[in-house]
Amino acid sequence: MGRGRAGGWAGKAVVVTGASAGIGAAAAARFSAAGASTVLLARGAERLEAARRGLGEAAEREGRTMSVRCDVSDARAAGNACRAALERFGKVDVLVNNAGFAVYGRVADLSVSEIGSQMGTNYMGMVHCTKALLPSMLERGEGHIVNVASLAASAGLPGLAAYCASKHAMLGFSEGLKHELRGTGVGVTVVSPIMVRTGFFDHPSFRATPWGRAGRGRRPRLMPSLGPDAVAAAVLRAARSPRLEIAVPAAARGAVWAKQTFPYLVGPALAASFRVRRD
Repeated sequence: MGRGRAGGWAGKAVVVTGASAGIGAAAAARFSAAGASTVLLARGAERLEAARRGLGEAAEREGRTMSVRCDVSDARAAGNACRAALERFGKVDVLVNNAGFAVYGRVADLSVSEIGSQMGTNYMGMVHCTKALLPSMLERGEGHIVNVASLAASAGLPGLAAYCASKHAMLGFSEGLKHELRGTGVGVTVVSPIMVRTGFFDHPSFRATPWGRAGRGRRPRLMPSLGPDAVAAAVLRAARSPRLEIAVPAAARGAVWAKQTFPYLVGPALAASFRVRRD
């Protein structure tokens, strides 16, 4: 049935952040194709509306689509957007915290603002939306929070220290929250993919790197990559999974195990793969 209604999401309401492109847009499309009412949150109005229209005429006709321009790093804006979703559909069954970005650079060279902005969107954006929707999930005794992290949640990479920190924080927060929610009917699952072919490297800070010249050029030597739809499929699985973390692809779990078991070997190899010289 491809991306049709297999999976039984009809009657469910889903909020996806960072939904204007990449993993977020792909996940929203999959949920919508499976029958869910889908709320798309993102900062860029034009791309956000294009993503919403891309959910298809059937979803539009049935009133199952909604988009809200929102910077999730702003607690008030995130709260307002989530309340709008609750008012429109009466509930939110799944929250997908996907919004995130990276600024490439050495810690010595980055400003505090550049470091803080990554934590503000990648981590605090997740916190803001979770805080806005968790009470209603707890009241109903059901719901699932899917936090899109990265294998960077289990590693520290040169030039991406701040980004890695935000994903470490997401994973730690998710694990603690999962323990707190035991027995409530509300679940938490982290999706941690390898490198994904999205606009991640479009940020100006990547222009002087081999990856930025080329998401179109080279990628770090040890890192294969996935298309966003492969990760979106994992997001849908995660939304009904009892697991804390799903690595994408599953074989990547072995790399995490190796990093944790042999950090003195794997850590330097990863660092060498990501270290680049600026021109």
